[in-house]
Amino acid sequence: MEEVNKELIKYIEDEILPQYDKNDKRHGLSHIKYVIERCFKLLKQFSNINKDMIYAIAAFHDIAHHIDKDNHEFLSAEIFYQNAKMQEFFTDEQRIIIKEAIEDHRASLEYVPRNDYGKIISTADRNVSIKSSLKRTHAYTLKHYQDYDLNQMIERAYNHIREKFGVNGYAKIYCKDEEFDKFKEKVQELLEDKEKFISTYLEVNDILDKAI
Repeated sequence: MEEVNKELIKYIEDEILPQYDKNDKRHGLSHIKYVIERCFKLLKQFSNINKDMIYAIAAFHDIAHHIDKDNHEFLSAEIFYQNAKMQEFFTDEQRIIIKEAIEDHRASLEYVPRNDYGKIISTADRNVSIKSSLKRTHAYTLKHYQDYDLNQMIERAYNHIREKFGVNGYAKIYCKDEEFDKFKEKVQELLEDKEKFISTYLEVNDILDKAI
């Protein structure tokens, strides 16, 4: 990120990134760093991408997840848009583009992101790790479905992964992304062999009692 404004980086590292401690681990600082890294790989496919803008988009895109996970994209976009310091770094036009990109980053988005920045952040936000996907799904189940037994947890995980990353899954990408393509192939292999899916789920989540 040598080309990103150093003052912008300092402000975000000092004032914005520490706020991700309020989020769950699946949307914490390690995830943000992952998305930033992926954004800077993917932006090479586009011309005239402002690196300061894409950095700010990645840095702010999940900041409101702890407030309301179901509407966090709009809340995060608003937090960015109302940030007085961001008004010093970006023009009004740039801030609108950034706001739209943050709003358009979710996998469940029902329309194509409105600008190239939205296409980049949406694609960068996709998970490309089987292990991470299964761990994130298990953590969510433990938190929100506390009455589930192991069979129910596995079934929920299988259905969630299929619905999100299966052949007709709702998680879309808008850039050429070989990492995601390889990930989808591995996902499909697991979905086609449920016994392998179960054993992988148990292993990844270090579930010692494997009797189901």
